[in-house]
Amino acid sequence: MQSLWLIFQLLFCLFIGFILARKLPERLEKLCFKILPYFTYLLLIAIAIEFSQTLHNLSSPAQILSTAVLIALGTSIGAFICCYVLFKAFGYKPMQGKVSADLLLSSLLNISYAFFALALGYGMAELFSYFQLNVHISTWYLLLVFMFLIGLDLAYSPLDRSWLNWKILLVPLACIAGSLLGAVAVSYMISSISLKDLIMLSQGYGFYSMTGIVVTELKNAQLGSIALINDLFREIFAILFMYLIGWRYPRSAISSAGATAMDVTLPMVKQSCGNDFIPHAMVSGFILSVLAPIAVSILAAL
Repeated sequence: MQSLWLIFQLLFCLFIGFILARKLPERLEKLCFKILPYFTYLLLIAIAIEFSQTLHNLSSPAQILSTAVLIALGTSIGAFICCYVLFKAFGYKPMQGKVSADLLLSSLLNISYAFFALALGYGMAELFSYFQLNVHISTWYLLLVFMFLIGLDLAYSPLDRSWLNWKILLVPLACIAGSLLGAVAVSYMISSISLKDLIMLSQGYGFYSMTGIVVTELKNAQLGSIALINDLFREIFAILFMYLIGWRYPRSAISSAGATAMDVTLPMVKQSCGNDFIPHAMVSGFILSVLAPIAVSILAAL
């Protein structure tokens, strides 16, 4: 029952944000949109503070990092290959394009901000511990606020009904299927985590500010740490794929980008893939952003 209650809270906050769009006072909406880009970093700081105690109790934190990176690599490659095979079967050929090194560096810099926020949170936790300060921050309630803001933002996403055709819908479908296959492949290399938990971790689609908290609440802090780092690296791999081979295989790169395709990696889609593939990124990112908290929550509760 507790698991169902937590899932309901996530979906309810997302739904409330979506239906209240354009109904809230204009000043309040503007404030929400100003807060949203920075709220992720606040969440990461809070997550790091909460996870710091867990890291002290772990015998091999380095193993968490290596495990998370392996899962991220497997699921990212799985999504890429699955999308490539699907569109190859329908006769789609590789594209041509070009990318900018400046935008690549800028994108990697944005990712570094996330790691900086985690380091800042961990440092704050160590200071609290040193001065024997008992500080408790509820990451769950922060996540509920974040889901509300996400719902508000999704309502303003410029989605067009004409984009909802079967060809574009194959992109998020390939991400879901490829992530599952990637998790199965990784299970042969990781014996310490069950296949069921690996599948759960694979369904975050790069939504790192959500998955770590949900998995911690419904499973345990160790898996929550892996979920957080896994989705952080999925975003990094998405950026690298977009620039290394996305210009030639745009749909596959968008698929590997998961939920980030409609926000973080969207500028890269525009540049490396072209404006024709913006609908693919928007639709895929939208579907996966909504699906991620549902899929992770249900799989974690099983």
